[in-house]
Amino acid sequence: MTSIKIANAQFWVHDQDEALAFYTDKLGWEVRADVTMEAWSFRWLCVGPPGGDGPALVLMPVPRQPMLDETASAQLSDLVAKGAGGTLFLETDDCKAAYDELSARGVEFNDPPTVQPYGIDTSFRDPSGNNIRLTQVMEFDPDRG
Repeated sequence: MTSIKIANAQFWVHDQDEALAFYTDKLGWEVRADVTMEAWSFRWLCVGPPGGDGPALVLMPVPRQPMLDETASAQLSDLVAKGAGGTLFLETDDCKAAYDELSARGVEFNDPPTVQPYGIDTSFRDPSGNNIRLTQVMEFDPDRG
């Protein structure tokens, strides 16, 4: 069978430059690609954890015409702001330390690291409203939490 792997995932963002600053300055990620295609008025912007060769996160602007009409674009933008655009699940080996480090960089968390049956977890949103969960995965224990 032919090998297939996940190359990238994407979040809709309201402002690519604002999103880029958040992911690089606050999360400490690196730019994996930043290519503008003038003929298409399109910017391919990808970020990811430093030193990784795994999937990147594409910071894709909420589409406008001709892809979506003005009403649909505004509706999608509103849904993203409410956190309905999906969730990015990040994993760390020390949730509390990552929480402290990212908080010091200005990331505003929705909740403190909380013990759950699957580990320790917290969440935050990017400037566009996209959900991000940060989890220290542990052996599942239904009595923990």
